[in-house]
Amino acid sequence: FLPLKLSCLHRILCCLMFNKGCTMLSLFPVRFLAFFLVILGAVVSLFLGKFVAPAWYVVALVCLLLTAIGIHDLIQPRHSVKRNYPVIGNLRFLLEFIRPELRQYFVESDTDTLPFSRAQRSIVYQRAKQQIDKRPFGTIKNVYGDDYEWVNHSMMPSHIPDRNFRITVGQGQCSQPYDISVFNISAMSFGALSANAIRALNRGAKDGDFAHDTGEGGISRYHLEFGGDLIWNIGSGYFGCRDENGHFSEEAFAQKATLPNVKMIEIKLSQGAKPGHGGILPGAKVTAEIAEARGVTAGVECDSPATHSAFSTPVELLQFVQRLRTLSGGKPVGFKLCVGHPWEWFGIVKAMLETNITPDFIVVDGSEGGTGAAPVEFVDHMGVPLKEALRLVHNALVGAGLRERIKIGASGKIISAFDMLRTLALGADWCNSARGFMFAVGCIQAQACHTGKCPSGVATQDPSRQRAIVVPDKGDRVKHFHRNTVHALAELLQDAGLTHPQQLRAHHVARRISSSEVKVLSAIYPELEKGDLLKGNYRLKIFEICWPLAQAHSFQPARAVDLMASEMNTGYLANEKTTEKDLPAAKALQPL
Repeated sequence: FLPLKLSCLHRILCCLMFNKGCTMLSLFPVRFLAFFLVILGAVVSLFLGKFVAPAWYVVALVCLLLTAIGIHDLIQPRHSVKRNYPVIGNLRFLLEFIRPELRQYFVESDTDTLPFSRAQRSIVYQRAKQQIDKRPFGTIKNVYGDDYEWVNHSMMPSHIPDRNFRITVGQGQCSQPYDISVFNISAMSFGALSANAIRALNRGAKDGDFAHDTGEGGISRYHLEFGGDLIWNIGSGYFGCRDENGHFSEEAFAQKATLPNVKMIEIKLSQGAKPGHGGILPGAKVTAEIAEARGVTAGVECDSPATHSAFSTPVELLQFVQRLRTLSGGKPVGFKLCVGHPWEWFGIVKAMLETNITPDFIVVDGSEGGTGAAPVEFVDHMGVPLKEALRLVHNALVGAGLRERIKIGASGKIISAFDMLRTLALGADWCNSARGFMFAVGCIQAQACHTGKCPSGVATQDPSRQRAIVVPDKGDRVKHFHRNTVHALAELLQDAGLTHPQQLRAHHVARRISSSEVKVLSAIYPELEKGDLLKGNYRLKIFEICWPLAQAHSFQPARAVDLMASEMNTGYLANEKTTEKDLPAAKALQPL
């Protein structure tokens, strides 16, 4: 009789709920159907549990729990969807919660870069684990699509016996110059990354003989544990070298800068993830270990201002560089920046010319950088991307006749050997990677870095989560990723007929602009000649407009910005020529 009773009940419900003239429709509208069914299910299950079989009580318990959820949905004030669709409305929030995982594992293609594609992540995992990184059956890229890039090979490939590519930084003005690898770990702080992640990165850097940037969070005990080479990143909070008021302390700086592990000092002006944006670490997150590394008080709010207090003009910045070089005992000192207003960067170049003080290196961080969590608007729309920024910095130094004295590092979504090759061709001397080495340590791109609930234990301070990282194993993976990526770079260089990354030029890389047009990068990003800016040969519109605005003694433009509007509207592109008479000279810089 049970099927018959349920069938009759179904018909009665349909009549009650869907008959237009029925008064029950106002009491139980269609959107309440799920809620009504779990209530009915609870009643029926209790009845069946008593008269048919006790196992029905389990079903009754589930229905009662769902009924309680439905009642809560009706009375809670925060979510209108739950109030209108009790019980079933929770599915929306469940699906939204697991949407990133569903997309990552079941929906996205191998080439969807959100922010890194499956293909990009896979090549890191394969090289880190010493697995086969070859691909059968041809490329999955559309070689006729816009922005496709390639390297032209040589009919006479070279042979590179020594693939440990090194660049000397600080030669000529430092008593302790440093031979840096062509591929290094970009700035990531202890506090943003877990202790075990820092230990694994530093162990890999030690075993692989490359550099590990500390990030602005200071030098922690974990950075020193394995003795890997360090680039000490000093931000506006002066963590690890500050006094009780948060200002720069010469004594604290000299104490750490002279450590044998510290090979170079990097002043952070801005970073690609959030250029121009400071930050505050809540007191609850300032643990004893973080406080020790940063030189602050545990449990007290920790401020990282948007601007530095040790300098306020380009000349003062360079004087600060010289001051740190002396205090460190003659180690290379430079700065890192994400390019913003061009006249501010040009002002620094003019200050170099005026004072004859130059940094030993500059690290250009593209706006596509992203290990630091930041407001969405900053992540998406603030700062100049790496390719344009790197070319601007390189050209300004060439045009000012300073390029030979200053080395350039670059960072911003650099994962593969081709990413390195293109970046080096645009003017960099070496490359840094942050998220690439995070993948090597075990990051799965869950994008939960700012929540403290990183599933792989990389970006968290939760001891139970970070124990997932086995330091010896992950340290080996960091070393392998570095070695195999540099090896792949060497193979690309050989096929192009080159013997060292410093031989790369922009014309070595070609890009498809459209289905009927291809340009080498030297045509897209033209290069100035040595001393052009000193002679007034601006060649490119951005130099013609912004170089005269730059001031060595102020980051402000020499004229009001509103007076520049009409000039900027005539052309602000980094590759736009100044006048027709400059075209022959510009074309001479664009080898075909």
